[in-house]
Amino acid sequence: MKFFAILTIAALLIGCAATGPTAYGPADDGRFGYEETRIEEDRFRVVYRGSGGMAPGAVEDYALRRAAELTLANGYDWFRVVFRDLAHEERGGVSVGAGFGTGSYGRRGGVGVGVGGDVGKVGAQDYFTVRIEVLMGEGETPEDGDAYDAEQVLNAAPGAPYTE
Repeated sequence: MKFFAILTIAALLIGCAATGPTAYGPADDGRFGYEETRIEEDRFRVVYRGSGGMAPGAVEDYALRRAAELTLANGYDWFRVVFRDLAHEERGGVSVGAGFGTGSYGRRGGVGVGVGGDVGKVGAQDYFTVRIEVLMGEGETPEDGDAYDAEQVLNAAPGAPYTE
């Protein structure tokens, strides 16, 4: 029982010391941050992998920020999100379980009964990855919910205002 208590406390301390939100920027060795792939002249796929502790909304904001940067860098004014995906993964921590059992030993036959269960994970972190595909355009921003004015996104995004 003492070992279980020490293990639980260690897992909680590891969870508190785990990687927190990452600053906006390119993926560090393919782990956290953004990556993009040009699909066509005016179409990109942007992936943003958030570190442990980043809210899914913040991860999506960073993906949109990168799409806006790419839009302006390629001479366009707006972009439309034509595909969007949010993936969630839980990493780290310690699985905690509880159990109870009885048995009989000796010369005579015995019967054993056991009950167990999974209590959950202690110290685990949530990681979110956003994948968007954007189509870029020039001129007036279309008036639908999936089109974004690139300059407005950059001025409203975390780390704003944007300067080139």
